[in-house]
Amino acid sequence: MSTPLRAGYDVLLLDLDGTVYQGPEAIPGAREALAAGAERQFYVTNNASRSPAQVASHLRELGFDATDADVVTSSQSAARLLFERLEPGSAVLVVGTDALADEVANVGLRPVRRFEDSPIAVVQGHSPATDWSILAEATLAIRAGATWVAANVDTTLPTERGLVLGNGSLVAALRTATAREPVVAGKPAAPLLEDALNRSGAARALVIGDRLDTDIAGANAVGVDSLLVLTGVSTTAELLRADTLHRPTYVAESLDALNRLAGDAAVTSRPGWSVEFVGGDLVVRSENREAAVESRVDRSAAFLSVLDAAWRHPEFVRVRTADDDAHAAVAFLLGDM
Repeated sequence: MSTPLRAGYDVLLLDLDGTVYQGPEAIPGAREALAAGAERQFYVTNNASRSPAQVASHLRELGFDATDADVVTSSQSAARLLFERLEPGSAVLVVGTDALADEVANVGLRPVRRFEDSPIAVVQGHSPATDWSILAEATLAIRAGATWVAANVDTTLPTERGLVLGNGSLVAALRTATAREPVVAGKPAAPLLEDALNRSGAARALVIGDRLDTDIAGANAVGVDSLLVLTGVSTTAELLRADTLHRPTYVAESLDALNRLAGDAAVTSRPGWSVEFVGGDLVVRSENREAAVESRVDRSAAFLSVLDAAWRHPEFVRVRTADDDAHAAVAFLLGDM
C-alpha cells in the first residue's frame, strides 16, 4: 500500500479522552496529525458529562478544528434510545449532569431528579457530582420497573492524574442494587457509532481510539475499520491477548500514523523480523543485523510482527527474543522482558 492510511477513508470517527486529548491538554502531535488531511472528522465520545457545544469549545481552545455539529456524544444517543421507547413528555430520572438532562429535554421528554416525580425511565451518565442520594432515587425507579439506559459502561476514565472510576463503575452499583441490566448507548454498544455514521454520511469510515473494550469493540460491532493508538488506556500487553472482538485493523503509537503508509500500521508480519511459535513461546529474531532498531518505524514493525503471531497463536505463554536487536526493538513497546 503506497498511500497514507487516511486516504482510504472519507470520515474519521475520533474518540476524545486518551486519543485527542488527556484532560485539559492535547496529546502531543495530535493537532498536527489531524490537520494534515481533508476528510471529515467527527469526535465521538462515550463521556456524557458535557454538551456537544462544550466539547467543541474545549477542542477549539486546544487548537482543533471542531464545530458543535462535529461532536457526537453518548448522551445524545441515550436520549435517542429513550425517545424511541417512551411517549412524548414522559418523566425520565437523570443520573448525570445538566448536559445529559438537556439532551433528554431536546427529544421531548421531561428530565426529573426524584422518584416522587414518577419517572418511567432512568438515564445514567458520568458526572463527578453523582452521589448516594441520586443513585438511591434511580434504584427506586428501576426496581419499580423503569426503563434504564446507560450512556456508557466504561469502568474507568482517563485523566491527567491517571485512571479514575468511570460511569460503568456506578452502573455496576445500580446493577447490584436492582438485579437489572441497562440498555447501553455508548461504545462498544452500537447506537453511538451508528448515530455518528448516520450523521456523517460516511461511505468508508475509520474509527480511531485508545481502548480495545470500547472504541475497537464498537468499530467491530458496526463493521468498520479501526485504528488503535497507544496514547491512552489500552496497553501492548492487552493487545497481544485481545480476542477477535477486540482486535483493531491498525495499531500505531500515535495519530501520526494517519499520515504514513497504511501498511506501516497494519497487523502483519514484516520483512526483517522472524517470530516463531516454539514450545508455547513466541520467539522473536532479527533477520537484518543492520536494522536501525532505535527508529520508531523499525520498532513498530517488530512489534506488529509479534502481534500478528500472537493473534495466530493466542495460546502463547510469553514473548522471548533470540538476539539483542530483537530485544531492543520489541522491549520498547513490551517493556523489559
